[in-house]
Amino acid sequence: MDTVQHVFRGTFVHSTQTCPMEVLENHILGVGSTGKILFIEHAEKEAQLALKWKFDESKIEDLGKNEFFMPGMIDTHIHAPQYSFIGSGMDRPLLQWLEHITFPTEEKFSDLDLASNIYETVVRRTLKNGTTTACYFATIHTDASLVLADIADRYGQRAFIGKVCMDSNTAYPEYIESTEESIAETQRFVEAMQNMKYDRVKPIITPRFAVSCSERLLCELGRLADSYGLHIQSHISESVAEIQEVLNLFPEYNNYTEVYSKNKLLTNMTVMAHGCYLTDEELHLFRSNGSAISHCPNSNISLCSGHLDVSNVIKQKVKVGLGTDIAGGYSISMLDAIRKAIETSKILFMEREKRRKESKTIHNHLQEENGMLPEKECNCRIKNNGKKVLSDQEAFRLATLGGSQALNIDHITGNFEINKEFDALLISPEIHNSPFDVFSQFSKEDMVQRFLYLGDDRNIKAVYVAGRRVVPFQNNS
Repeated sequence: MDTVQHVFRGTFVHSTQTCPMEVLENHILGVGSTGKILFIEHAEKEAQLALKWKFDESKIEDLGKNEFFMPGMIDTHIHAPQYSFIGSGMDRPLLQWLEHITFPTEEKFSDLDLASNIYETVVRRTLKNGTTTACYFATIHTDASLVLADIADRYGQRAFIGKVCMDSNTAYPEYIESTEESIAETQRFVEAMQNMKYDRVKPIITPRFAVSCSERLLCELGRLADSYGLHIQSHISESVAEIQEVLNLFPEYNNYTEVYSKNKLLTNMTVMAHGCYLTDEELHLFRSNGSAISHCPNSNISLCSGHLDVSNVIKQKVKVGLGTDIAGGYSISMLDAIRKAIETSKILFMEREKRRKESKTIHNHLQEENGMLPEKECNCRIKNNGKKVLSDQEAFRLATLGGSQALNIDHITGNFEINKEFDALLISPEIHNSPFDVFSQFSKEDMVQRFLYLGDDRNIKAVYVAGRRVVPFQNNS
C-alpha cells in the first residue's frame, strides 16, 4: 500500500465531469509517495483516515483561513522560443508576424546556449504562474528541443515537447528543413526522448501547420505518431488568409481539417490550436476522431485572427482546453487565458444579439409596410448564462480538467479525484502585496472568482506536480 507523504486540511476547488466548479470546504486530502491522491474526505473523518492510512494527525498541514488548493493549470498551446520576444510586434497580422518576427527569431535556436537560457526562463516563468502542464512548440532544431525537455524535467514540470517540422516556408526560406531531414530528425528526437525515460516529459509530433508542410511530410509524421503511439499538435484555421493558403496548396481536400485527418494526424491524442473558423462539418470530424482544440483567445485577438465560439465547440462535444500561445498572445499566465476566453464569449454574444435585433428591426419594418403589427420587444432581461456565455466556472474547468481532457491525460491529472497525481496550486488571497483585497464577508466561491479575475502569480503560494513542491524553487533548480 502507498504511504502517505502529505496531508492537507482546508478548502479544495476543482472541476468534475458534471460540475464546472466544486468547492470542498473543511476537507482533508492525502498524497502518497507516488504523488497520487490517496483520499479526499470531509475533515470530520480525520481520525478514521489517520487510522487507515497510518499518518500522524499532528503532521497535517493546515491551510490559512482564505487559502485554497486548485488543480494546476494546463497550457495546451505555447511556443517556448517565442518567450524571447513576448509583447513585441503585435501590430502585424499572423502571416506577416511569422515572416518578419517569429521565423527569424526561431532560426537562432541552433545556438544551444541561447536556447538553454530562454528555455530555462520560460519553464520557470510558467511554473511560477501556475502552469503545471505545458504543451510546448520548440523549433526545428532537434538538440535544442532536447534541451527544453531536460529543463522541464529538471524543474518538475509536466510537459509535452514538440520538435517543429516544416519543409516548406516561402515566407522565410532561411528557416526550413528538407522533407527527409525533417522526418529523420523527428524520429531521432522521439527516440532520444524515449531513451531518457522521463516520468512526465513526453515527445509530441509537431507539424507547424499545413502551410509549412508538404503532403509527404504530413503523411510521414502521421505514420510516426501512429507507430510510436504519440501525441500530435499543430495549428488550424487561425486566420482567413491562412485557410485560403491551405486550400490553394491542397486543392484536392475539401477543407483544412481533412488535410490533417487524411494524413492520420487527427486522432484522440491530437490537439489543434485556434480553430476560429472551423465549420460544424469539421467539428464533427474532430468529435468522431476524439481530437481537441486549444482555445487561444489572447493570440486570436492580438493578431486580429478571429474569435473561436467555444460555446459551440462544447455544444458539438469536441474536447477543448486553453492556451496562452505566446508570443502571439502577450501573457504567459493561464489566468489571462481564462479572462480572455470569457471576454471573447461575451463579445460573440453581443455580436449575435446585435445581429438578431437588426434582423428583427428590418422584419418589423417590412411588417409595417405591409400593414401588419410589429412584434413586441421582450421586456425581460437577456439571459446570457448557460451555454450562450462562458462563465468563470466553465473557464476554470477549461484551464484545468478541460486541458487534461484535451491532452488525453485526464486519467492522470486535471482535478482532485482519488488516484490522480496531485498537480495543485496553493492560492493565498491575502498574501503580502496581493493584487486584490479581501473582506471578511466573502464566501469561498467569491474568493475563487476574485482570484480568477484579479489574481496573479503573487497569490500562488506554492505549486505541486505529482505531489512534489516545485515552487518556490529549490536552490538546485
